[in-house]
Amino acid sequence: MTILKKIREIILDTETTGLSWENGDRIVEIGCVELINHIPTGNTYQVYINPKKLMTKESSSITGLTDEFLKDKPLFSEIADDFLNFIGDGTLVIHNAPFDIGFLNSELDRLGKTKFNLEDAIDTLEIARRKFPGSLINLDALCRRFGIDTSSREKHGALIDCYLLAEVYIQLLGGKQSGLQFSDNEDIITNTKDPINKKQNREKRTFAPSEEELIAHREFLKTMESPIWNKVINKG
Repeated sequence: MTILKKIREIILDTETTGLSWENGDRIVEIGCVELINHIPTGNTYQVYINPKKLMTKESSSITGLTDEFLKDKPLFSEIADDFLNFIGDGTLVIHNAPFDIGFLNSELDRLGKTKFNLEDAIDTLEIARRKFPGSLINLDALCRRFGIDTSSREKHGALIDCYLLAEVYIQLLGGKQSGLQFSDNEDIITNTKDPINKKQNREKRTFAPSEEELIAHREFLKTMESPIWNKVINKG
């Protein structure tokens, strides 16, 4: 018998005053959802932050956050330790990791704190790009693809986006495994006698490609030279 150690991952999302930390934009919200062995534990972290910078009209429209709402919220320096303690030794799971880690590291650098290593994070955008080449792979598109309900997402919010990304991430890994239930103090035990390459059954795909994906697929096929199916047809 082999006891597998717990895998602790933190789904993370940020909302910001604008799109470029290099041009001085700041974080206004952080959301985190904890996973243990890819299963949400119910342990979350969420905080609004006073960026000491005005929101752009675009960001305010997307998030619903205003300068008036944020003015009495804590500074990043006041929440940094609590935030880092929540992350702990967990692996960050982020959709478009360079964006969020770039902003986080900019804030941490101002405080002289150790920055996150981008290479240590799991980027679900990259996973989706490899899994669905040529398809739309933003969070909304992936939720539609996997049939994930987004009705509670009227505006972009860090914590709600983390909940949605957690579901997307599980689907990108192959879907939920029924029967994989354990408490916070349990480990997963596997039988080492099982064949290493034993085929795993997966749930039947229940969603159809969107019209945008079909168009992207047709455009992708045009870029291929001498596809193998043409050779088969010619031989027939």
